[in-house]
Amino acid sequence: MAPAEGVSRCPMAASRLELNLVRLLCRCEAMAAERRDPDEWRLEKYVGALEDMLQALKAQASKPASEVLGEYSRKVDFLRGLLQAEKLTSPSEKALANQFLTPGRVPTTARERVPATRTVHLQSRARYTDEMRSELLGTVRPGDLAEVDVRRRSGAAGPRAADEKQSAAELDLVLQRQQALQEKLAEEMLGLARSLKSNTLAAQSVIKKDNQTLSHSLKMADQSLEKLKTESERLEQHAQKSVNWLLWAMLIVVCFIFISMILFIRIMPKLK
Repeated sequence: MAPAEGVSRCPMAASRLELNLVRLLCRCEAMAAERRDPDEWRLEKYVGALEDMLQALKAQASKPASEVLGEYSRKVDFLRGLLQAEKLTSPSEKALANQFLTPGRVPTTARERVPATRTVHLQSRARYTDEMRSELLGTVRPGDLAEVDVRRRSGAAGPRAADEKQSAAELDLVLQRQQALQEKLAEEMLGLARSLKSNTLAAQSVIKKDNQTLSHSLKMADQSLEKLKTESERLEQHAQKSVNWLLWAMLIVVCFIFISMILFIRIMPKLK
């Protein structure tokens, strides 16, 4: 527990939960830097506890600043990725997975000059490179080392020192090829990520324009509906006025006819 002694001087620690998280993080970084047995299980449990504590810290009302939480998340994700890389079987796969890990940027304690996760990252990279070198020296792959095998068989009668030097040079060549292949793969993945980002932005722009067009259409439809309602009310009022005038005109005509009939009836007997 020695790495946790400088936690009290860490500028990032504030609450009790954050202090416990920093102490456990220091312990996990120290364990990751050590050579561990394949059956070692404590580090994985500690990292799981770190993830739970980090989620609880994010849910607190008095949580740290977003930059501090981002640094904690970066270190916990690095430890989780390191454990997953160690579970891979091939040293080349481990080295490739190690390249995509992102160590912390800020030291966890005030006693650290360089972030411990960055040191662990460099150590694991060197270890996986040594494992790849040992695997290439111990086994011959038909794709990458066919030329190496032919040269070894043809020069078996030569001096041992020259053969070892030649094998080392050929091994470096194979490692360079694998490194170039890994870099090419990383560039392709980066290109795919950029293409996906550009497509997403283009789709977002199209959707935004469609939403604007739809909003404008809905607005015009509402205006048309209001105008239609106003005109319907005016037409209804006009129809009511027309009906009233027609009714009065009919009443006047009926009265005129009635009076005319009465006068006609009274005038006709006198004429007889």
